[in-house]
Parts: sequence; C-alpha cells; structure tokens
Amino acid sequence: MKIPTARTSPAWMFWMLWAAAIYNLAWGALAVLWPRLAFDWAGMEPPNYPSLWQCIGMIVGVYGVGYAIAAYDPVRHWPIVLVGLLGKVLGPIGFLWANRHGELPWIAGLTNVTNDLIWWVPFGLVLWHAWQFSRVNPS
Repeated sequence: MKIPTARTSPAWMFWMLWAAAIYNLAWGALAVLWPRLAFDWAGMEPPNYPSLWQCIGMIVGVYGVGYAIAAYDPVRHWPIVLVGLLGKVLGPIGFLWANRHGELPWIAGLTNVTNDLIWWVPFGLVLWHAWQFSRVNPS
C-alpha cells in the first residue's frame, strides 16, 4: 500500500488550499467579530440574532482550519475538500431558494461569488486528482 504524500499532488493544490484556508479564516473572523458588517455593506437590516451569524462565521472559520490541513496532502485529506465543496455548492442553492422566496435580496448573493463559486473548479480538480491517484494506487 502506497501512502500518499504531498509529492503526489501538484504544488498549486497546496497554495490554493492555503488561500482557501486564509480566506475562510478571515471571513469567519469578520463575521464573528463584526456580525453587522456584511449587512451594513449590503444595505440590509441586520439579523435579530447576531449570534446566529457569528455561528455561521465560526463554521466558515473551522472550514479554513480543515483546508489548511488538507493543503499538506490533498490526496489523503480529500474528504475535507469534498465536505468543503458540498458546502460551496449547497450555499448558493440555499441563497437562490431564499431569494426566490423574498427572504434575501440579490445583493446578498454577492458573497456567494467569493465564498463559494470561485472554489468549485479548484476543489473539483483536487477531488478528481485524488480519485485518479486512488485508481493508480489502490489500498
């Protein structure tokens, strides 16, 4: 059985996952420390319960920790990347549902671009690479 190492993945995966880690940690910290900021920027009423938004920020930040771990061996830590990609696909779907039902304005969806959409292809490529590696190096 071959144990995957960082050498089994292209260097860009390391840097992309670190960029995702830093982004998520920064976005999460902003949501936790300044829960009204995104709402003020979008011209929206802030939530009645800012602690819920802060909880979302905490979850986003925790994803950042996972991406930092996955950066060192994307093949081995592909489940972290998969969970991240699922969140990045389901988040925009949830936004579209909320927008369609009049709960969120279109401007609120801008965060989906940087939080989710730009990561679809790179995360998908990491998962494709891990799958290809597992086919060549079965357990």
